[in-house]
Amino acid sequence: MPRRSDIWRIGLVEAPIETVGANGIAPDAQVRWLPEEPAFTFLADPFGLWRDGRLHLFAEAYDYRTRHGVIDLIELSPDLAPASRRTILREPWHLSYPQVFEADGEVWMAPEAHRSGALTLYRAAPFPDVWEPAVRLELDTPAIDATVFRHAGLWWIAYSPAGPQSFKQGRLHLAWAERLVGPWRIHPGNPVRIDLASSRPGGTPFLAGGQLVLPTQDCTRTYGGAVRLLHVEQLTPDRFEAEAKGRIEPPPQAGAYRDGLHTLSACGPLTLIDVKRIERSAAGLLIDLQRRLRPR
Repeated sequence: MPRRSDIWRIGLVEAPIETVGANGIAPDAQVRWLPEEPAFTFLADPFGLWRDGRLHLFAEAYDYRTRHGVIDLIELSPDLAPASRRTILREPWHLSYPQVFEADGEVWMAPEAHRSGALTLYRAAPFPDVWEPAVRLELDTPAIDATVFRHAGLWWIAYSPAGPQSFKQGRLHLAWAERLVGPWRIHPGNPVRIDLASSRPGGTPFLAGGQLVLPTQDCTRTYGGAVRLLHVEQLTPDRFEAEAKGRIEPPPQAGAYRDGLHTLSACGPLTLIDVKRIERSAAGLLIDLQRRLRPR
């Protein structure tokens, strides 16, 4: 029986996230694709920051041979060509979804690391190569794809809980704080949303017509099948109301990578995305067997 593998690839859409959110990715949109990775490896979950006219793109680098993700940095030249690449964060546990953002004069990263049992905020010391753990947040559950943002004078984290796949892909939790480093408080409505089509966070929150919009993953057909835009109508420490609108799917430019899209990340004039193809091969079964037989 062939082994199924999700293989992701990162693209840079030459349009801001507000435009992509309103119109989707047009068939004639300019999309620059990072090179394909070697067999049974991929790059996914792109987030980026600009420094001195260069884009610093952070992503999960994953190898099916180890089933262990690390965070890689790809520096792009002013013409958006990859100029260098290196691993900048590795832990004993799997890492992914490296949201990077600026706050309080520092650069922060909140990578997904639920197998560590908590969410850790890292501080650049210095940017972009050195990341020090600054604060460990033990919420009501190990946070999956935690997304940090400011709203109405407060810090918020949107995340999915650990547990069965139906929880990881179909539930949304919230926490809030007055300061980024805490103390953090759990939203009393958790899970504030139960919906396989629009709960698991999938990118950078943004404003559309003054309304907060949270990209989420549509996992009804397949994990990360598309991005649904969750328009937040009310968000306070004790209330949450939202409506899912719009669906961002892989564009025709994705070629063979038309089976999913699960990140919509703001990066100034660009929107970073990842798209996937589902590979089925007997070679994947051999990789699994070799990994299980490898001495620990």
